[in-house]
Amino acid sequence: MKENGLRSCVTKKFRVNTTDSNHDQPIAPNLLDQNFETTAPNKVWVTDITYIPCREGRMYLASVLDLYTRKIVGWKLADRMTKDLVLAALDQAYESHKPKKKRIHHSDRGSQYASEDYRKRLKKYKMKASMSRKGNCYDNACIESFHSVLKKEFVYCTKFKTKAQAQQEMFEYIELFYNRKRIHSSLGYLSPNQFELNYYKKAS
Repeated sequence: MKENGLRSCVTKKFRVNTTDSNHDQPIAPNLLDQNFETTAPNKVWVTDITYIPCREGRMYLASVLDLYTRKIVGWKLADRMTKDLVLAALDQAYESHKPKKKRIHHSDRGSQYASEDYRKRLKKYKMKASMSRKGNCYDNACIESFHSVLKKEFVYCTKFKTKAQAQQEMFEYIELFYNRKRIHSSLGYLSPNQFELNYYKKAS
C-alpha cells in the first residue's frame, strides 16, 4: 500500500442511537430468525436507519436491502428519523420493484417501524412484518453490514458541507456505485444489479 500511495481509512467509533424500542406499539415476531438465505429477489427485505454527519446539520438514512441480491431497493435521506422517513424508503422500494404478496419485511423494533402507519403500509403491500429481538444487532446483520460498508467506504471519507451535497453524493454512491458496480464475494464477485440480472436471465 505504501508503494502505491494507498492508506487505510481509520476513524473513531461514533454511535448515535437510532432505535427507540421504548413504546407500546405491537412487536412483530422474529420470522427471519437470523436465516439470511433466500432463493429469489424480493422475497425478504431488511431495513434500518443510520446517522449521517453533515456540517449543515445531522441527517438520517433509511435503507431497504433485498436479502437475495444485496441490492438497496429503497432509501431516503432526511433531517429527522421519523416514520415518514422509513415510509418514504419503503414506498420507493415497493414502487420500483413491486414484490408479490406474502413477502417478509424485517426491521428492528424501533417506534418508526412499529407505528400504526407503517403497519398499515405493510398490510397494503401484503408484506409480513418481522422484527429483531431487543438489542440484538445480529438479527439484522445484513443491513447493519451495508451501513458499516457505506460509512467506511464513503461517509467517513467525505465531508458533507451541505445537505444538498449529501443528497447528491448519497445518490451517486448507492445508485451508481453500490448497486451497479460494487462486487460482493457472497454474490460470486458480481454487483447486486448484475446478480439480479443473471437470476432473471436463468428464470426466463
